[in-house]
Amino acid sequence: MSGNVFTRRRLLVSAGGAAGAIALGGGGFALGREHDHDAGAGVVPFYGPRQAGIATPAQDRLVFGSFDLTLGSARELRDLLRAWTDAAAKLTAGKPVGLPDEQRDAPPLDTGEAAGLSAARLTITFGFGPGVFDARFGLAGSRPQALRQIDPLAGDYLEPARSGGDICVQACADDPQVAFHAVRKLGRIARGAAELRWLQLGFGRTSSTTSTQATPRNLQGFKDGTNNLEAEDEDGLARYVWVGDDEPQRWLRGGTYLVARRIRMLIETWDRTSLSEQEQTIGRFKSSGAPLTGSHERDVVDLAARNADGTPVIATNAHIRLAGHGANGGERILRRGYSYTDGIDPATGQLDAGLFFLAFQRDPHAQFAAIQRRLGRDDALNEYIRHTSSAVFAIPPGVTRGGTIGEQLFD
Repeated sequence: MSGNVFTRRRLLVSAGGAAGAIALGGGGFALGREHDHDAGAGVVPFYGPRQAGIATPAQDRLVFGSFDLTLGSARELRDLLRAWTDAAAKLTAGKPVGLPDEQRDAPPLDTGEAAGLSAARLTITFGFGPGVFDARFGLAGSRPQALRQIDPLAGDYLEPARSGGDICVQACADDPQVAFHAVRKLGRIARGAAELRWLQLGFGRTSSTTSTQATPRNLQGFKDGTNNLEAEDEDGLARYVWVGDDEPQRWLRGGTYLVARRIRMLIETWDRTSLSEQEQTIGRFKSSGAPLTGSHERDVVDLAARNADGTPVIATNAHIRLAGHGANGGERILRRGYSYTDGIDPATGQLDAGLFFLAFQRDPHAQFAAIQRRLGRDDALNEYIRHTSSAVFAIPPGVTRGGTIGEQLFD
């Protein structure tokens, strides 16, 4: 038996003390038997060349979990990923992982809160943080050069307990209970091997990832992500999102990088701001979403337009002027964010709410960090927001049936 903290015995005990709770064989985890189950409508295929939950049409709800690994070897990490892959395939198909009524004298294998619910377009996306490539697992030589935390940025008020992590699990669905069940179940499978570092729930997508979706509004009341990359733009995704064949680490080719940022909005301050100032801050009309130089949401932003007094119609510090790809060397990112609310900040008595920003790209430093550095220095919106968490993950490509997420990493 291995001498490290993650052992077969510990896993069995932590799963509830029942030998049948998680059956172990061949050095890895084994899951409960599948049984006939009507998954209902809304199944997004789990297997494929890319992981779902990136260019997939954005769902309405999010549960995002960041885990710290407590196991001690690459073999055990691969076993965990194999168990998670098998479970994710079942969960996204709307099937339980184990039988709820099995072994009545032991904890049930499936927690049961999603029983009777459809798959609700559930997607589960896995990513690796920089810690996977430290000395614990002997994988340092496989770390991609761009997989490192974002350097400090203006406007950062980062909380360490909400930042970083070894592995992320992003669950998106049209039913919040389905998404929560997925992360809860994966956390239970990982007991003894990984611990949840932080968790973020999101509601109300704040970006459109396909041309068929209407542009949503964020908690400031503005349409968000009008010019986002869309799944139909295959050339754009290949150029800005998917890691190409020039990546020295072959296991990541076809994957991408995820930047996750929790951006608190100072809602009470925003709500006391005049409509005119709000629109000048963003550079768009609040009601229609049109740029201040146009009449319709999709109108081209005319950054050269001037008022009668010669001042720019869209201010030099307006958000859309600074965030647009024209102002950032042509760089673009695929946004997939959600609104969040975490109750009241006890220190201020004000709402703790805002945007949980998720962005996929080929290089988080050349893309997200470069754009955010410009925004953090000059953006008028900075008066109304605070970045409170940050994490970067390498998202491996998809998996074929019978395979394991990230399996190329261990070849």
